[in-house]
Amino acid sequence: MTRRVCAALAAMAVLLSLSVAQAQPPRETPYWASISASRAMMRTGPGRNYPATWLYVRPDLPIEVIEVYQSWRKIRDPDGTTGWMLVNLLSDTRTAIVRGDAARPLHEEPDEASPVQFRVEPGVVGRISNCASGWCRFVVGRRGGFIRVGHIWGVRPDETVG
Repeated sequence: MTRRVCAALAAMAVLLSLSVAQAQPPRETPYWASISASRAMMRTGPGRNYPATWLYVRPDLPIEVIEVYQSWRKIRDPDGTTGWMLVNLLSDTRTAIVRGDAARPLHEEPDEASPVQFRVEPGVVGRISNCASGWCRFVVGRRGGFIRVGHIWGVRPDETVG
């Protein structure tokens, strides 16, 4: 293919992804999401013309969407920083980040008495599922276990996640 054809196809793909994002009905805020891109820019407002305030280079980082405006989402990161990000840089994949200043145990079952599989350090990001009764299944790479909801950021204490 020629460069012109490739450029035209790339431009059409971008426009299509933006129109699909705009066509989807907005979800009720706040809700949890994660950064899907390897490089994601946070801005002071909902548009590329607003100044950039932060560059995220950590895919799967959990974020909380607190406002929706067309194809932009106002987000809050684990440190409490807020700003705007394009919706196509985000994913519905549920992730969480380990909080605190000590390694946290991942148990075999959602029970303090169950064996500890391994420990995760603060700042580790993992995918979550099966959240109920104060516990979540937390998977990092190929390893996983159950962690107390109070030890992670990315899920509400009373939330159930399938």
